[in-house]
Amino acid sequence: MTTDQTANIIHCYLCSCELENEYGEQVGRHEECVNCRTSLRCCRMCQFYNKLVYNECKEPNAERLLDKEKPNFCSYFVLGNGKDIGSSKDDLLSAANALFKI
Repeated sequence: MTTDQTANIIHCYLCSCELENEYGEQVGRHEECVNCRTSLRCCRMCQFYNKLVYNECKEPNAERLLDKEKPNFCSYFVLGNGKDIGSSKDDLLSAANALFKI
């Protein structure tokens, strides 16, 4: 597999199972991970999800949702790769560096 192909592989945010869905694909509110049965139509699976931004969503017009793991009807939802942006040490360090211009 090439680097471009591996970048578009979708994994469940909860169990990291590789999914057959495609990046950017629209999924229904009742679609679930084949392995752990968690919802795929939730904030944690959206390409706009990011722990480092306000409301944990990069889409400024999206309605505020408190539970990021429950299925929702957000009209801005686009299936992402299931990785938590902002949770790693490197993500946090680069956010701090950007904040303080280090």
